[in-house]
Amino acid sequence: MSSEQGEQRVTRVANSIWRIPDYVLLWSGHVCSTLGSAATSIAYPLLILFLTDSPAAAGIAGVLRWVPYLILSLPFGALVDRWDRGRVMVLCQLGRGLAMASIPVWLTFETLTVWHIYLVCLVEGILFVLFNIAEAAVLPRVVPSDLLPQASGANEAGFGAALVVGPLLGTFLYQSISHAAPFVVGAACFVASLLSLLFIKTSLRVERPPATSSLRAEISQGVRWLWAQQVIFRLALVMGGLNMVSAAMPLIFIVIAKGQQSTDAEIGLILSLGGLGGVVGSIFGAAMQRRFGFGRAVLIVLWGQALLFPLLTLLPGPLSLGIAYGAVNALYSLFAVMQFSYRISLIPANLQGRVNSSCRLLAFSLNPLGAALSGLSLEYLGAVATVVLFTAWIALLALWAAVSGWLVGTLNLGRLRDATSPQGGR
Repeated sequence: MSSEQGEQRVTRVANSIWRIPDYVLLWSGHVCSTLGSAATSIAYPLLILFLTDSPAAAGIAGVLRWVPYLILSLPFGALVDRWDRGRVMVLCQLGRGLAMASIPVWLTFETLTVWHIYLVCLVEGILFVLFNIAEAAVLPRVVPSDLLPQASGANEAGFGAALVVGPLLGTFLYQSISHAAPFVVGAACFVASLLSLLFIKTSLRVERPPATSSLRAEISQGVRWLWAQQVIFRLALVMGGLNMVSAAMPLIFIVIAKGQQSTDAEIGLILSLGGLGGVVGSIFGAAMQRRFGFGRAVLIVLWGQALLFPLLTLLPGPLSLGIAYGAVNALYSLFAVMQFSYRISLIPANLQGRVNSSCRLLAFSLNPLGAALSGLSLEYLGAVATVVLFTAWIALLALWAAVSGWLVGTLNLGRLRDATSPQGGR
């Protein structure tokens, strides 16, 4: 199917993403994949803490899941623009499922080591990079441009819902059945995601770059496009700063909760309430943008997080910690929905992989630092100092956005049609 035919396919449907079968399949695969990751995201640190009793060792697992973005996102973005994106996503889910399934196998034979877990985290991280870039690139192929904000919100809501169910499911399986059970379910979720992707009918191919074009030249083209769009470029930098905090939060909450003598099930409740906050934020992202304008909404989110984060050191008990986690995640999701819908409709179809990979390189570049810094800080400085450290970082992001002036032109972009038009993005 040609690019023009693909565009016609998605513009003939009604004004709801849920009446687009291929989007429903894509969304279902997205949710299944996220559920598998969420169910094991709590099992990884719990299992490593069980084996080593070291927060720093648990933090390394988070680093290994995010380091591939620093190294591979740009070349993977160019390759995604060359390859069949649907096939790439299917193969990635197959590889992630097989890697994760190896943990319960080694546990069964009592030969699992921390190094094996690290290897699985690295493999899953590499395949996640490729899948994540391809997934972002195919969204405009199955959803018309005027529905992209709705689809972005639905994706974020599905992501948040999986984060609600996943930690509860993971801790229940880990505590009530076996240490291996969360990873069995995680692998099954990747397989379910794979199967949903196989039924998408829309062609996810785009016109290939000229045969004489080198990979380096194609990468440069995407980077130059992003650099020319300074608002989008700086939004990606802010996203990177917030993601550094997001990568640190699960371990921070786990250690604080364990310090309060919370059970594994209560820790799962905390992380699930955090996911619920993400759902709420994704639902109200578009409404907040309409109410306050794009630039003002961004500033509200950043300052809100800076004010909420210190509460982690003051709130006793799993319920209050979970509510605080949910509030911080709600603000994070508000920003994620707004910046993604702002960006994705502006990128030319043949540059989706390269530009999104460049944005996501910036957005995820600090995740390894957040995961490593949280582990080291928690082990050697303690929970209070760690929370203060990350609060100061969020405040610096908010201050930069407020005083540097790059958001001035977006302060009154309150209507979604403005925020997703070429005029709104330049």
